Amino acid sequence: MLQPQWMKWIWLAVILVGLTFGGYLLMKFLRFELRQIASRMMKGILDETRLQWVEDIAHGLRLAIALVVIILSVFFVLLTLGHPSVAAWSPASIVSWLMESGVRIIFLLAGSFLVIKISHLMLSNIGLLIRAYDDTPAAEMERQKRAQTISSVLQKSATVVITVVTFLMLLGELNVNTTPILTGLGVVGVALGFGAQQLVGDLIAGFFHIFENQIRVGDVAVINGTGGLVQDIRLRTTVLRGLDGTVHVFRNGGINTLSNMTKRFSYYVVDLGVAYKEDTDHVCQVVREVVAEMQADEQFGPSILEPVEILGVDDFADSAVIIKLRIKTLPIKQWEVGREFRRRIKYRFDQEGIEIPFPHHSIYFGEASKPFSIHVNNFVDRMAPSSENVPPTS
Repeated sequence: MLQPQWMKWIWLAVILVGLTFGGYLLMKFLRFELRQIASRMMKGILDETRLQWVEDIAHGLRLAIALVVIILSVFFVLLTLGHPSVAAWSPASIVSWLMESGVRIIFLLAGSFLVIKISHLMLSNIGLLIRAYDDTPAAEMERQKRAQTISSVLQKSATVVITVVTFLMLLGELNVNTTPILTGLGVVGVALGFGAQQLVGDLIAGFFHIFENQIRVGDVAVINGTGGLVQDIRLRTTVLRGLDGTVHVFRNGGINTLSNMTKRFSYYVVDLGVAYKEDTDHVCQVVREVVAEMQADEQFGPSILEPVEILGVDDFADSAVIIKLRIKTLPIKQWEVGREFRRRIKYRFDQEGIEIPFPHHSIYFGEASKPFSIHVNNFVDRMAPSSENVPPTS
C-alpha cells in the first residue's frame, strides 16, 4: 500500500518539474523565434525601438505561459490529493483543455499585452493632433506639455479598461460565470456613487484641470500655497516635487488656489537696488546692455523672448533706490536667465563703479542731546587709589 502512495507523489514531482522545464524551454524558443521573425520582416535591421517591441511581446508571452504552467500545477496537485472538483478529469481531457482553452489563454494574455503596447504607442503620438497657437519655441513647448499630460492620462485609462476586459475573458475561459461578478460591480458602482462623493468630486475636478489646460506635466505651479514642479497629473490627484526633492500630493477636488508660473511664457522680475548717488538713467542703460549681451549669447539667447523691460524707479528704500525690471523668457527658463543676469550685472557694476549699497545707519545727535567728552586724565586721577590708602610695602 505504501508503494502506490510514494509513486503518486514521485509522479507529481516529475510532472511539476516537467511543466516548469517545458515552460522555460517554450519561453526561450518563442523569444528566439520572435527575434528571427522580426529580423526577417525588417530585413535584418533591428534598431533599439523595434528590439524593445520584440522584448515586450516576448515578455507578454512568458507571462501567459507562466500562468498556464501555474494553473496546470495547481490542477495536478489537486488531482493527486484527490480533490472532488478535479476527480472527473483525465489525461485526455487535460490535453484537450490545453489545446483549446490553454492556447486561447496564452494568446489572450499575449494579445492584451500587445494591445496595451499599441495603444500606448498611438496615444503617445496624440501631440500630433494638438496644434501650437503660433510658431514660436514657447508655443511648441506648450504643445508638448499638453500632449504629454493628455497622453499620460489616456494611456492609464486604456490600460485599466483593457486589463478589466481581459480579466473577464479569462474567467470565461475558465468556465467561471461572470454574471454575478458584473452584477456585483454594478452594485459597487452605485454604492460608490452615493458614498464616495469626495472621490467622484476629485475625478471631475481632475478632468477639468486637464480639459481646460490649467496645468501640465513639466509646469512649475503653486497649489494651495505650495510650489513645485508638476511631475504627474492623474484624474484623482496632482503630484508636485519641491526644490528640495519633497513630493507633494494634492487631491484635485481639494485644490483651492492654483498658480501656473510657466504657461506660454515667464517673467523674471528683479528689484535692482543702487546707491542714492548713482545716475539712474546710466544704470538703466547698463542694464539694457547686459541683457542685450545675454540675448546675443548662444546659451542664454534662445531663452530670452524680448528685450528687457525696465519699469522704472519703484521705491526709495532706506539705503537704496529700487529700479524694477523684468525679463521675458521661455517657460521655466526664468530662473536660469535670472541667475546669469545677476552674475553679469554684478560684474558690470564693479567695472562701471556703480555702487550696490548695503544697509548702513548714520547716528545724529540733536541739540537736546549733544555729545559729551570725557577728560581721560581727570578720570584716571579720580579712579586711582589715594596714597594714604595704599599699604606700605615691606
